Amino acid sequence: MSVPAAYAGLIVIWSTTPLAIKWSSAGPGFLFGVMGRMVLGVLLCLLILKILKIRLPMQPNARRVYLFGGLSLYSAMLTVYWSIQYIPSGLVSVIFGLSPILTSVLASWWLQESRLTIVKVIGIALGISGLALVFQSGLHVSQQSIYGIIGVLFAVCVHSVSSVWIKSVGQGMSAATITTGELLVAVPLFIITWWVFDGSMPKEMPVRAGLAILYLGTIGSVIGFMLYFYILKKMQVATVTLIMLVTPVATLFLGHWIDHEPIHNIVWIGTGLILSGMLLHQAPGEIFTRKIPKKQA
Repeated sequence: MSVPAAYAGLIVIWSTTPLAIKWSSAGPGFLFGVMGRMVLGVLLCLLILKILKIRLPMQPNARRVYLFGGLSLYSAMLTVYWSIQYIPSGLVSVIFGLSPILTSVLASWWLQESRLTIVKVIGIALGISGLALVFQSGLHVSQQSIYGIIGVLFAVCVHSVSSVWIKSVGQGMSAATITTGELLVAVPLFIITWWVFDGSMPKEMPVRAGLAILYLGTIGSVIGFMLYFYILKKMQVATVTLIMLVTPVATLFLGHWIDHEPIHNIVWIGTGLILSGMLLHQAPGEIFTRKIPKKQA
């Protein structure tokens, strides 16, 4: 598959995922929704590996990738599913728009992929300002909205750290094996969490919720993760996460158009600041290459 095709496909998947998460939790509950998605995902991954006759690497380095990635996946996804009960699906994507900035800062320090410049610092400041406005919009709604925003922000941090770490140690591993290994670690944790805190099968499964779980388990969890790890190997981390320039606006419109989610003006302003900050942070060109001068001793 070509990298541009994988990139475009990931934009579509990430734009539709937040709304699908919200739908999958309506009726069966968010714990069953995320567990069902991940169980479907790991079964499909194992089937793909069997059909393609790919063996799951079990070297020490590979096991570390599976363990760290699986724990990151578990904590981030569980937090997102819990948080989306309290905030609109579009807001999830807006907050995730901060991940390119955080990921780029981590990659600059960890992988030496880029240098911190004055313009990048301005971009970071704009992103933080946008996040502050999003928080302010949450205060106007309810205290529970703040909990949801904080939960998604935590997931962003976990996702960013995991992306950079896997990029640094997962060289040579295929996207299919990384995705399968992560799910093999995460799925038992999701099942245990559902069993301990819920443990009851839903008496009724709304059609929309069932289709959303099916979509997330196949397209979202398997194809989405594989596309992500595929282009992560082919491109710099910061470039991959530029997808977030498109998905927040697309998700806001989808949530508002399809699910009639309210969008406050302050959210649009905050979104604009976050995306502007991201664009500045990733802006190419020689005029943006001036580095922050080091303080003389």
